[in-house]
Amino acid sequence: MLEAYDDLLTADEACEALKIGKNALYALLTSRSLKGYRNGRVWRIPKQAIVEYITEQARLA
Repeated sequence: MLEAYDDLLTADEACEALKIGKNALYALLTSRSLKGYRNGRVWRIPKQAIVEYITEQARLA
């Protein structure tokens, strides 16, 4: 599913992987529903955080 991405995704890559817009992604990040960190003005989202978010939202675990 996410094999094509590096271990750290940019906001654009995370939007593409989750198939959501940037505003929705930033809302998830600021509410801490999706884990990520800022490096200056740039968000970085670990690939594992996206997998955990999808698993939690789909109630797969």
